[in-house]
Amino acid sequence: MTVNNWTPEQPIVSVNNVHKSFGELEVLKGISFDVMKGEVICIIGPSGSGKSTLIRCINALNEINSGSIKVLGLEVNDPDLNKLELRKKVGMVFQQYNLFPHKTALENIMMAPMLVLKESKEDVHSKAQSLIRKVRLEDKQNSFPGELSGGQQQRVAIARALCMNPEVMLFDEPTSALDPEMISEVLDVMIDLAREGMTMICVSHEMGFARSVADNVVFMDEGEIVESGPPGTFFDNPKNDRTKLFLKQILSH
Repeated sequence: MTVNNWTPEQPIVSVNNVHKSFGELEVLKGISFDVMKGEVICIIGPSGSGKSTLIRCINALNEINSGSIKVLGLEVNDPDLNKLELRKKVGMVFQQYNLFPHKTALENIMMAPMLVLKESKEDVHSKAQSLIRKVRLEDKQNSFPGELSGGQQQRVAIARALCMNPEVMLFDEPTSALDPEMISEVLDVMIDLAREGMTMICVSHEMGFARSVADNVVFMDEGEIVESGPPGTFFDNPKNDRTKLFLKQILSH
């Protein structure tokens, strides 16, 4: 992958004045922010605010109408971009785990590096075993998805994304489909990743995670960034009335 003279002093992800519409409905209205290598950004906001669309645009799963998204210096919206090359560098974890049901946990983790990166089975097996320990599932490596809880499946999905050696990890509400008691086991893995210096962009409703792990919290509403800032300032001293109302509603439960 050509990294277009990108250097670590530059943002690893740069979103500049991005607009996106589905038909007549404009869902992103001039979104701009930068992410430096090793930063954790949490994007919060009500349902329908454009958060998931934004994160899908960063991985070229949705095309943008105008503006610019650069990852490692590469313009994501370039029609000549090799999307596979982009996705080798950008891991993504969705709400739904989408594991292959007839493959074991370990086999699910191993598939992409062997098929896409053409890495040897021996190398991938070793890496996958290390990752399954990282997500605390070493006793489940030979289990099939149907034998795993939702939280366990999501942890396999995280290990699967990590097995591609990504530079950036995107999380689209990774805990929203889980039972409450399973949420913390997934967040614990994400906290470990953040502490190890992984660059992460997380769409999440988990305010405790955002407060404790994020370098920057971005509040979106109706396709716009209303307010952003470090978690201490953002949660304890929000400036915008829409932010204050959202936090009051979500933190009062």
